[in-house]
Amino acid sequence: QVQLVESGGGLVQAGGSLRLSCAASGSIFAINAMGWYRQAPGKQRELVAVITRGGITNYADSVKGRFTISRDNAKNTVYLQMNSLKPEDTAVYSCNVKQNRAYGYEFDYWGQGTQVTVSS
Repeated sequence: QVQLVESGGGLVQAGGSLRLSCAASGSIFAINAMGWYRQAPGKQRELVAVITRGGITNYADSVKGRFTISRDNAKNTVYLQMNSLKPEDTAVYSCNVKQNRAYGYEFDYWGQGTQVTVSS
């Protein structure tokens, strides 16, 4: 079992910046990709950014050039630097970690989420 704790959310004015952190603890082994998802009220959950253990990244088109995902494997932590924030970025941001399990299965772990609110 893996526990994920997000931090860094809050209220910020449009154009401002926030840095989210997600620290994994518990049965830390065979961790693969780590990423951030977000869900706004009445909207579907969407992928924001993902990073593999080897450092390969992928971003949603809506955040390219503004957000940067990174990870520290020694600390089992993934970060999301968010710059030039827009009101449209307002959502609950959740950390996701994928872990290799027996029989070739890959299991997903989710954090409780951290609220990001961007005022206009």
